[in-house]
Amino acid sequence: MSEYQFFLSERDKIDVLFQQGYNIKKITEDLNGATLVFEHSKHNKRETLQIGTAEGRKYYSVLLLSGLNQA
Repeated sequence: MSEYQFFLSERDKIDVLFQQGYNIKKITEDLNGATLVFEHSKHNKRETLQIGTAEGRKYYSVLLLSGLNQA
């Protein structure tokens, strides 16, 4: 699978979690990528997602920054 296909997969997973009402609770970055911990505000559920591509990391960063600007 190409790097672009990995990014599309990561992007879709992030989008689905946001659409289901999850918010990013914690981000841990290392040399292998980033681990995002999502938490659902109403159901008190957690999901963990590993992001390995640079484009995926940029994507969630833009989402975070755009959310902060709306607050």
